[in-house]
Amino acid sequence: MANSFLLGIRQIWEELSVMQSPGFYWVNIDRQTDANLLCQQIVAAQTEESLLALICSHDNPSTLLSDLHSPAVKKIPLFTLPENKAALLCLHDDLMRTLNPKNRLLILLAPAELWQTCTSDELRTWSYSIAKWLRQRQCTMVILSYGSGVNKLRGELSGEHRIFNGLSSLHWQQDCAQYLINWWSTPRCINANQLVTLYPTPEGWLAEEEEISSLHTQVVSDAGRYLAERCILEGAPPLSVNWKLFENSVQLTQHGMQAMAATLIFALYQSDQINTLAHQIHNLRRQRGNGLKIVVREMSASLRYSDERLLLACGASLIVPHAAPLSSFLTMLEGIQGLRLSRHIPVNIDALIAGLQPLPVKGYLPLEDFSKAVVSLMENTLLPEDGKGVMVALRPVPGLSARQSMTLCHQRRFGDVMTVAQNRLFLFLSTCRINDLDTALKFIFRLPVREAFSNWVVWYEDVDIRSEIKRLAHNMELAQSTVKRDLKAMPKNPTIIEETEAEQRRQPIPFTLLSREQGGAV
Repeated sequence: MANSFLLGIRQIWEELSVMQSPGFYWVNIDRQTDANLLCQQIVAAQTEESLLALICSHDNPSTLLSDLHSPAVKKIPLFTLPENKAALLCLHDDLMRTLNPKNRLLILLAPAELWQTCTSDELRTWSYSIAKWLRQRQCTMVILSYGSGVNKLRGELSGEHRIFNGLSSLHWQQDCAQYLINWWSTPRCINANQLVTLYPTPEGWLAEEEEISSLHTQVVSDAGRYLAERCILEGAPPLSVNWKLFENSVQLTQHGMQAMAATLIFALYQSDQINTLAHQIHNLRRQRGNGLKIVVREMSASLRYSDERLLLACGASLIVPHAAPLSSFLTMLEGIQGLRLSRHIPVNIDALIAGLQPLPVKGYLPLEDFSKAVVSLMENTLLPEDGKGVMVALRPVPGLSARQSMTLCHQRRFGDVMTVAQNRLFLFLSTCRINDLDTALKFIFRLPVREAFSNWVVWYEDVDIRSEIKRLAHNMELAQSTVKRDLKAMPKNPTIIEETEAEQRRQPIPFTLLSREQGGAV
């Protein structure tokens, strides 16, 4: 009888790498590739005597384990769960009929969208029934959910510590992953609120080795110092002896390389400074650590939403908008004193910039290309969930076709794309927030939207956008299959086709025009 099963993550504390039996664990993962890697690692970590079962809801389980060399693979039963609510609710009944498990580890690998059709109460009821069934069968289940909607699931499950023995999340950070443990129970103890940095390897996830540093315990002498560009004070002199002003960002960066916990303040006037400023902030943060407070003050309206996210991802602690007066700006500086940056900063800034830049396309795209572009953006883990953009479907007024309405639409920003389907004009506005939609539509269309379109539907959550893209792709496949079926139903004999066309084609009738000499007066 198995008392516990291994999670498989290497160099992680034993209290966080063991799953008790019976037990019910849930791990939310941003990307499917990361979920597949963890699933393979869990299977490979079990002993030859361990009893396992793998249930996949989206992919073929045999394909997932095809390259895995482990004694447990030889005798592991594989199942496929249909992607619908009915199959999910009948999961434990189906397992009893086909497997009748006892003292077994059950691994469920499924997209987070599988639970989106359930309400919070239905999800809680289903989880409670699964947990009760696991205790009766002395089994352990770990659910690996991935993709769009994992943050919503984590919020719904964060209070269910009486049902689950463990809840955690794996967030991809461009070159590593942050493994956040809400709580994790083992036969001996319970751990909560733990954060571990993981790195992907061919053998699975590897935890970062802990380094003993005296930085957290020593008294930092420059914690109250302010290093800033001169223009950020709007002509005022240094506010105290702790303030030191510099003429430009280059001088500020050079002196910032000697600081440990000081406040560095950069000025931003134009959008073409952003890439340079991003590199300076990234170098400071990577070399001088998380104790620095790095602030960017916008001196004129120049920042877009995507630019703000880039500077924050590179290590900025605070971005002050240009509308904030000097008094409010100084109050904001007081609010960040004593704080340390807790976000992970990727090593490769070029990959970071590329990941946060908008798609290199704009304007009209065929439906298939439009769908691929939107899905690729939905899979970008550097952008926040439900903050990647807005999709709008507009139906033109009677007398105006969807293709004609495209002449009214002028998308100037990269990442803003459109297509036509079902006599509606579909727009996707990258990194646009729902509260800015009306303003964005006024800039895109020459005519007022309410005059050119009778109605429209808006999607701004990742799950809803994905569902609509899938529906459009499904309708496109149905239309293509209908065309192919009609072509197959047509006569295949070319002679018959030619005869039919000859019968239907009107034959020319010759007319003779008589001149005055031949036919007399006309």
